Amino acid sequence: MKKAKIYKPSKTATQSGLKKFDKWIIEFITEDPGKNPLMGWESSSDTYSELNLEFKSKDLAIEYAKKNNILFEVIEPQKRKITKKSYADNFIK
Repeated sequence: MKKAKIYKPSKTATQSGLKKFDKWIIEFITEDPGKNPLMGWESSSDTYSELNLEFKSKDLAIEYAKKNNILFEVIEPQKRKITKKSYADNFIK
């Protein structure tokens, strides 16, 4: 049976906005990754490892996984901690 993780991607360090990060992704977990003897890269004969499915909500992703008999793990996103500061705080301390 296939195993997958359902998560909401986090923004990269070079991004400031959150516009493109409102989707949920199902990413299949590879059972037995191996090393490519020529280049030394990690490779697998499992083609599901190359597949990422995008959904508008967590519920749709879970429903899809249950419908297709996919074992899944949901990884909840961490809350952003925003501390409000003024520009003058940079010079006071």
